[in-house]
This record gives sequence, C-alpha cells and structure tokens, in this order.
Amino acid sequence: MLPRWNENRLTAKLGIDYPVIQGPLGGLSSQKLTAAVSNFGGLGSFGAHGLAPEAIKEVIGQIRSLTSKPFAMNLWVSMEDEGARTSDENAFNRSLAPLTTHLAALGAPRPTFKPYSPARFEDQARVLLDAKVPVFSFIFGIPPREILEECRAKSIVTIGTATTPEEGATLQEAGVDAIVATGFEAGGHRGSFLRAAEDSLTGTLSLVPQIIDNVDVPVIAAGGIGDARGVVAALALGAEGVQMGTVFLACEESGASLLHRQALRGKKAGHTALTKGFTGRLARGIHNRLLQELNQEGTAILPYPLQRSLVRNLAIPAEASADRISCPYGLGKVPIFLVARTYRVF
Repeated sequence: MLPRWNENRLTAKLGIDYPVIQGPLGGLSSQKLTAAVSNFGGLGSFGAHGLAPEAIKEVIGQIRSLTSKPFAMNLWVSMEDEGARTSDENAFNRSLAPLTTHLAALGAPRPTFKPYSPARFEDQARVLLDAKVPVFSFIFGIPPREILEECRAKSIVTIGTATTPEEGATLQEAGVDAIVATGFEAGGHRGSFLRAAEDSLTGTLSLVPQIIDNVDVPVIAAGGIGDARGVVAALALGAEGVQMGTVFLACEESGASLLHRQALRGKKAGHTALTKGFTGRLARGIHNRLLQELNQEGTAILPYPLQRSLVRNLAIPAEASADRISCPYGLGKVPIFLVARTYRVF
C-alpha cells in the first residue's frame, strides 16, 4: 500500500496526524491556540522566549490541561545582542527620539531609562526539560550539547531553525531531530546565527531543497506558505512538513487582539518590509510610517532586546487605537509565521 500524503518521518517522530506545525508566534502565542492545533492533528507551538521560568512552567501546565496531544515549546537560544549590557541612558534617549511624536499622539507617557536585566536561556530550557515537554523547538542558534543530550535521554523531540544551508548542516551535526528551513518571506524575526541576518535572505522555495540536500533529518518549510497550494509545493520540494504562523494568528484562539486580526485582513497588509527598528533584530513587518522612519539612515537603534522593550511603550497604547494598529507577518495573500509581539503603529 502506498503511503498517505500526510504520513512521513516527521509525523511519525512527532506523533501527529498532519505535517503542519503552527508557528510559535512569540508574544502572541496562546495556550488555547496551541492546544487547538494539536487537537486537530497538527503540532501546536507556544513561543515562550519572553517569559520567566515560572511563567513557562504555568503555561505548560495550562496547555496540558487543554490537550493530551503533542505540542512544542519554543525558545530563543540567543537572548541578547552585543552591547545590550553596556548600553546607557544616552543611547536610550537617542533611540527614544524618533518615537516621541508617536507617543505624544497616543497620549502615552514618556518612558524612562532602566538598567537592563538579562534573562538566561538555560534557566528557561531547564523548565522544558524538567516538564518533559513533547517537543522543544528553538531559533537563533543551537542549545549547549548537554541540553540536547538531556532532550534525547528524555525523548524530547528537538527542532532547530535554519536560514541558510550551512546553518542546516550545523544543526544536523548537533543532533537535532528536525530542521525548519525558514525563507526570507517569513514574517517576524530572521533567526540567523552563522551570518548576519541581512546576509541570510534566501527564499523558501530555493532554501528548502538546498537544506534537504545537505541533511538527513526531516526538513520543515516555513515562509510564504499560507494555503494548500503552498503545502503541496513544499512537499513536492522534499519537505516533510510546513510551519505556518500568521494564518493561525487570525484565528479567535490566538493571542492577537480583534484589531490585530482585522489588520491582518486589511488592504495594506500585503506591503511588508524588513527592519531592525522594532526590536533591534531584523524582522518583517507591515510597511507603514513608523517602519519607514525607523529604517531611515542614521536612526539610532538599541541592541536586542532593549529596542523591543522601548518600542513596546508605543505598541501597548497603539493596540487600543483602531486606526493606527498594524502587525508583522509574511508576504503573500495569506500571511504566515509571526514570531514577535511588535505592533506597528501609523
């Protein structure tokens, strides 16, 4: 008997019915959406990189109360960029300057400088290991060898993220169980870790076969896939699964507000661009006035995650403004793969 289209190494490894993974969605994750995708036979994911260890533990418990099916918890291996720990108040004020007009328009208070308080990836990962989550997915690098070894010992499936063929080969050498090949069309952050994100912008349809040719583990296609045609194309290229984010973000179960979901369906939603202005790391968002201003040459941008924290002072009040909200996602008629809660205003 010929195998069914939805049965392959990936679905067998993950214990799911369909080779469809919901993108982690960063700060817009929700326990309800994660469980819903898993309950319908895919792999629901929760982006926990912005949470403290105790909060991650609570989220895992809540997801398990909603589903008995496999699900993934996603973390960022690289938690900060160079200069984050030494950035001072002068740098903060320089980066705040382009935002002051928008803050005033929203009636939001002017934020004040606070010293950076770093988080540790290892502390977050420890929670996943102790909880024996079914799947541990990650981006922006490779966890230390001892963490991956403990995952194998505890039968936790590991999924790494690659933006270049070299990153894919490096992930396989580290012993991951599957690799997400994320093309430049993907929304949210570029998870590059061997070269600068600006130098790692291969398209999905080109990247997927290149990584497949370099590795033996299952490859998952991500970036610009939002409907059945995209799924068929990815599988035809040799991928054994697809990862989609923003297409799920429009669901009521997601952590996005009603205004955010409406923005995803708006007429301006198809015009996107890459920027470091929203978080300090390169990400794709809807093109608008703020993105254009922050992309201007000479604009001061704080290192990640300081810029992310700064822009959140604008994002939170903007969420309540229906005519100013916008949000990041991938190219195409059906946007996908959102990984960061970074509202775009104006």
